[in-house]
Amino acid sequence: MTGQLADEQANPQKALAALEESRRELESLTYTIAHDLRAPLRTIDGFARALSEDCGEELDQDGRRYLQHVLDAAKRMSGMLEGLLSLARIHGAEFHRVSLDLSKIARDVVEQLRAAEPARTVEVVIPHAIATTGDPSLLANALEALLKNAWKFTRGRDPGRIEVGVQSADPPIYVVHDNGVGFDMSYVGKLFGPFQRLHSEREFEGSGIGLAAAHRVIRRHGGRIWAEAAPDRGASFYFTLEAGPEA
Repeated sequence: MTGQLADEQANPQKALAALEESRRELESLTYTIAHDLRAPLRTIDGFARALSEDCGEELDQDGRRYLQHVLDAAKRMSGMLEGLLSLARIHGAEFHRVSLDLSKIARDVVEQLRAAEPARTVEVVIPHAIATTGDPSLLANALEALLKNAWKFTRGRDPGRIEVGVQSADPPIYVVHDNGVGFDMSYVGKLFGPFQRLHSEREFEGSGIGLAAAHRVIRRHGGRIWAEAAPDRGASFYFTLEAGPEA
């Protein structure tokens, strides 16, 4: 073991290759586990629903409450498994960097959000055209995650406000800003981890996968993503799509 460690230290490329191979194996295992667990979970959910529909009237109040806990837990676990599968797909997807318009992608996402919640009043500011290069499918995934996050956490604001922009830098810095509930920056280290939540499910729905997915997309582009926020003062998510000169 000592000899292997010394060899990897003397050959950084070999060490990186070994690390990448380990990462791929872990991703493959994660995908397999998440995929295979869906079948028994569907069985649990199906029998619990059948029990509720066929025998619910025969159960007392505690029995019905316990059964509802089973159904709620199955729903949460299903969301977590789908989240794991989506993260694995991001790593496994083919990557094609082309010229594209981030503004158009953002407008398409916002249109879907408005259609899903037509009663919401949210001011959205998107520049006419933000030209960049990247993988269209992956970046649509990342922008959807960031804009859904902003849309969710501006709920209760009258009006909510979301801004998409780009700052002149090398490389350019893209930003999604909102005037939502924000968060305490002391927890920012948890922000992009899978299933990490800074707000309770009672306050805001979600599985804690969206920002992790955005993080992986940006990393696949060779860029970085970070956030700035304060409680009750909104949040800003910044990202680049390539490494800067210092990298």
